[in-house]
Amino acid sequence: MARQENIDLLNRYFSLMQAGEWQAVEDMYHDDIVIHMAGTTPASGRLAGKAAVTDDLIAEQVHGAMVPEKIAFARRWKIMCADDERVVAIMEGGGPTRAGDLYDQTYCEIFRFKDGKVIEMHAFFDTALAERALFHNPLATPRDQVSAQMDY
Repeated sequence: MARQENIDLLNRYFSLMQAGEWQAVEDMYHDDIVIHMAGTTPASGRLAGKAAVTDDLIAEQVHGAMVPEKIAFARRWKIMCADDERVVAIMEGGGPTRAGDLYDQTYCEIFRFKDGKVIEMHAFFDTALAERALFHNPLATPRDQVSAQMDY
């Protein structure tokens, strides 16, 4: 695919995510999708296949820990660079968890496409936040929130 087609595809992906159109987001995943999640959290590692990504990672580990009607992913995103094969973007999203914590995450993601669908993604994120908010495993010595948010 051409660079602009990849950018348009990813903007559509994030727009659907922002609207909470989760089935449409899932439809944008290639059947052979592979996602690489950074860190050593329970969600980290290599997930292969659409079911592993949509059922295990998204539905169970992330959305399953959150208050469903308050999930707000892709509140803000920016495409950082793109070529004919990949797009790199920063995306913010999250919401309150069922346990009463707040999962407001910033992701840096590298997408690769095949046949107009996402076939591979590398996701980099605050793993300490994921451990605490999604998996109830707080740091031994919690840190204060950052005083100045990132600007991109």
